[in-house]
Amino acid sequence: MSATPHGVRSGRWRSGRTFVIAAVAGCLVGLVGGGFRWCLLHADRLRGSVLEAADGLGAAGRLVPVVLTAAGAAAACAIARRVPHAAGSGIQHVEAVWRQEAEPRTAWLLPAKFLGGLIAIGSGLVLGREGPIVHMGAAIGSTAGRHGRLDTEDTRMLHTALGGAGLAVAFTAPLGGLLFVCEEVTRTVRPRLVLLTLVGTVTAEACSRTVVGDALVLPLSAVPAPPLWMLPVFLLSGMTAGALGAAYSALVVRTLEVCDRLTRVPLVARAAVIGAGVGALMAFDPLLTGGGDQLSERLLTGTSLTAAALLLCLAVRFVAGPLSYAAATPGGLFAPLLALGALWGTLTHTLAAPVLPAGSAGPAAFAVVGMAALFTGVVRAPLTGAVLVVEMTGTGALLLPLLTACFAATVTADRLGSEPIYDRLRQRMLDRA
Repeated sequence: MSATPHGVRSGRWRSGRTFVIAAVAGCLVGLVGGGFRWCLLHADRLRGSVLEAADGLGAAGRLVPVVLTAAGAAAACAIARRVPHAAGSGIQHVEAVWRQEAEPRTAWLLPAKFLGGLIAIGSGLVLGREGPIVHMGAAIGSTAGRHGRLDTEDTRMLHTALGGAGLAVAFTAPLGGLLFVCEEVTRTVRPRLVLLTLVGTVTAEACSRTVVGDALVLPLSAVPAPPLWMLPVFLLSGMTAGALGAAYSALVVRTLEVCDRLTRVPLVARAAVIGAGVGALMAFDPLLTGGGDQLSERLLTGTSLTAAALLLCLAVRFVAGPLSYAAATPGGLFAPLLALGALWGTLTHTLAAPVLPAGSAGPAAFAVVGMAALFTGVVRAPLTGAVLVVEMTGTGALLLPLLTACFAATVTADRLGSEPIYDRLRQRMLDRA
């Protein structure tokens, strides 16, 4: 019997050890990401209790959310400024590490993202939880790779794969996390990377569910599949969402550029001013602020709003999201985008309802499609957008309209000359390095 060559045995052992490290690191991502979600849930409840108490103070009570959000934004900005790449989403940094344009940051990144993101998002800024969780997941992956004495290539793969596991934990969407790695971060399909992402995602999801449970993020009653003749309607809806997404991307970058010119204003003071503005919106209506899950849930469950109310909420959150991102605190773009898409889809149905015949899709279907289409118009990851929304809402029957609208949103945003948002943010990050 011939002996197995030493090089082959060594390669197999290295491969097996990498997957074991990915599984262990995935468990840690699940516990950290699940813990972050749990803390945010309780921070939201605490903020709601504070707002209820402030209502009893009369006119003076309206200052409470202003002070609360201003202080939260300033504190989160002060934390993030001490750690490179801690501000903002962090997804652009994950992509830059994959492209070998930047080095992973691990020493203080995880606590800065966790604490800073909790304070920023918990105080009511229009930011998403997924950015910090993706970035923390990637940091855990690269740390595990180094401590596990993996080579540079495997460590880089682990950094990317565990970032995808972080997205899965953020939205309870394992397939979305896998597609995010292949379609958005790497834009390639490598069998080894896919397997590492699967291992990390499965273990991360399993552990996170022990902390936050396994319920859908945005549970929705069964929505019947729309008739096939409505696909052109969803195609048109996707085109409008793509145009809106292109405008939103431009506004995010433009807002950051304008804030960069305010060199005489200290960064923390700028964050406090932005926070105070968001807090003033919160005093008017809490649904205008925050990550947007509560707003999306209300729209998906059929809460009736007039076209004027939908348009006002859309306009306010359209501006508040880029402003919040410019506060230079930890926080992502995905969750606010999904809420904005739900608003756009519901508004589209409200405006089109008078001409739609009986038996057509209802407002919930349009809201779900709007979520995926607007996400796609900004991020330019149609498969990720469609699958992510299906996993969040459990609306598999809408997959065909979702894919149709995401295709239209992608083509429209491309034709308008809009770059994917994380390409622009990554280049901006590298230019400022």
